[in-house]
Amino acid sequence: MSLLAVEAAYRRVLAGAEPVARTERLPLREARGRVLADDLRSRRTQPGFDASAMDGYAVRARDAVTGAELAIVGEAAAGHGWAGSVGPGEALRIFTGAPVPEGADAVLIQEDTERLAGSARIKVTDAATAGDHIRRAGVDFAEGGLLCPAGTVLSAGAIALAASGDHSHLTVRARPRIAILATGDELVLPGEPIGPHQIVASNTFGLAALAEQSGGTVLDCGIAADDEAEIGARFDEALQAGADVFVTIGGASVGDHDLVGKVFEAKGVELDFWKVAMRPGKPFMAGRKGPMRIAGLPGNPASSLVAATLFLAPLIRRLSGLPDRPLYREGVLADAMPANGPRANFVRAIVAGETEGRPRLTALGKQDSSLLSVYARADALLMRPVNAAPARAGEPCLYVPLD
Repeated sequence: MSLLAVEAAYRRVLAGAEPVARTERLPLREARGRVLADDLRSRRTQPGFDASAMDGYAVRARDAVTGAELAIVGEAAAGHGWAGSVGPGEALRIFTGAPVPEGADAVLIQEDTERLAGSARIKVTDAATAGDHIRRAGVDFAEGGLLCPAGTVLSAGAIALAASGDHSHLTVRARPRIAILATGDELVLPGEPIGPHQIVASNTFGLAALAEQSGGTVLDCGIAADDEAEIGARFDEALQAGADVFVTIGGASVGDHDLVGKVFEAKGVELDFWKVAMRPGKPFMAGRKGPMRIAGLPGNPASSLVAATLFLAPLIRRLSGLPDRPLYREGVLADAMPANGPRANFVRAIVAGETEGRPRLTALGKQDSSLLSVYARADALLMRPVNAAPARAGEPCLYVPLD
């Protein structure tokens, strides 16, 4: 099977992917960042009455001319309305959020009045105009009106709006289930005894964090030995658990101990492609078994995380109902870069400063695909195109943010 271009692999991974149909109902405090499943309509009108926008006096504008004296007939505060009606020559002391009483058509702010000593009267120092400082009923939204359409990613503002519309719970799209299986006799979990020829499994935890950051929930399938039967059994468990994506780590190449492809073939996986023209991360495979999508990642840490960032994270976002992001963003090289070979090279880099409004990228010194210390320092993948000529500092470049 020939190597597939990165951009083509990206399109094929996302082809036909739709948000999961499952939904769940969450209290507002748990809904931040989730995707609204249905149109959200208000259960009330906001505000439900004409309200004062300022501290001052509710008056009839035609009475509140400069120099006029008005009698104070009562007081209204937020949550405590006044039952009477403002008549000619009268003013009601009113505070922000209080209902505007009948008869009044303006709020005269207190800075535009002078309290007359020894009496319950005020003098107008700056005239009022009808409508001044009144928030009309329904100015924010009306009962039955659309607050947020389906597909809205629930921000702090959207959640506050939902609460104001009298919703205590929201129906959101369920998070896609991402089953993650690490493979290899050499792997042990952090904290477990390590044999002389073993390493600590790190990819599982990085990929789980990436999956959750992208909107998924993780089904940890643990570590499978280099054994086709054991890998196949974990595959079956993920399928039965309703995983939306089954992710394997390691065993995706063509060596004698690379068994994942053989298991997929035995299980009837429809393999879409295997191997991408990129480094690191060439041995990435994608396919599906019924409704469950398959992502086979290489075992080297940087290779695994680069491939997951390019292909798995966008797939999870699509399944979550989150908006797609462009594959690449535009930046500027901070330093000269050498020519590149026949595979797109994703160089671990940091973003520092700008040049003419575009982020400036600096490649990190070591790029070996086994080095997590370098990957952890990076905040971007600087993409060097296939067969790119040498590039000078200041030239434009494309990159993928690591966020």
